[in-house]
Amino acid sequence: MVRSRSVLFAAVLVAFTAGCASQRLSGADLDRVHRPAFISRIEDGAGPKSKVFQEDSAYSDKLKKLEPKEADRRLTVKLQQAVTRFELSERLRVTTLSRLPEEAPWTDAVDPARVASALESFLVEEVPANAPDYDLMAPLGADTIVEFVIQDYGMRSDDGHAGAYLKGYGRMFRVDGRSELWRRPFNLDAVEQGAQHLDPFKVGKEPELFRLAMTDLLDKVADMFVKDLTPQNRKGAAPAGSTAPDTVPSAVTPEPTPAPPTPPERQLPPGELPDPDP
Repeated sequence: MVRSRSVLFAAVLVAFTAGCASQRLSGADLDRVHRPAFISRIEDGAGPKSKVFQEDSAYSDKLKKLEPKEADRRLTVKLQQAVTRFELSERLRVTTLSRLPEEAPWTDAVDPARVASALESFLVEEVPANAPDYDLMAPLGADTIVEFVIQDYGMRSDDGHAGAYLKGYGRMFRVDGRSELWRRPFNLDAVEQGAQHLDPFKVGKEPELFRLAMTDLLDKVADMFVKDLTPQNRKGAAPAGSTAPDTVPSAVTPEPTPAPPTPPERQLPPGELPDPDP
């Protein structure tokens, strides 16, 4: 009985590890791909999340009477205003596809408008927890799915240094049989990378700052995906067809607005965070 339990535990551990591990795309496998369809989505409950004030006591003096939990809730609302979930997923898909080389199979990818039409009930603002029906891609001629999934994103802070973070994975698999040809998890953290401090109080006044920070992380993930999806050991693929024109949700650079002087004990307006330091 003990041995059976050990074997079962080992099997579960191997399955979990395999699901998280990377899998390199070989040139031979890519040569057998003829008609990929790109899908990008955000899992339910992925975000945006604020993990700033409850996990970092460096802001206690600034918050004064405002509870950290409430401050995170208010910042989360600001993050939601900065960029929609759909815009984030589309940015990752469009940027990756636009940076892939103009050669097969990428030039023969299924028209993104047709993919969106087939998944009309799925690709909506509030993305459901369940994965889409990949079989809907077969009638479009797709033999392979290239899927990007965002699992967690938002803002966090460590010792008074805040920044955006982004976690998820990309994968490529055959429509028939679902066998995976490529998988790449990603976990980008601007705080760990030593990026410039993203003042959460400034984000509270100018949510576009979060949009710009997420755009930077998404573009880094796209570059990572493009490198993975262009293996060097191919037999050769000439351009064939063309991808449909697509657009990337723009990131608007905010105009810096100096914050007006605030009396120390001024009552906070409902739903607002304290003003940033001058």
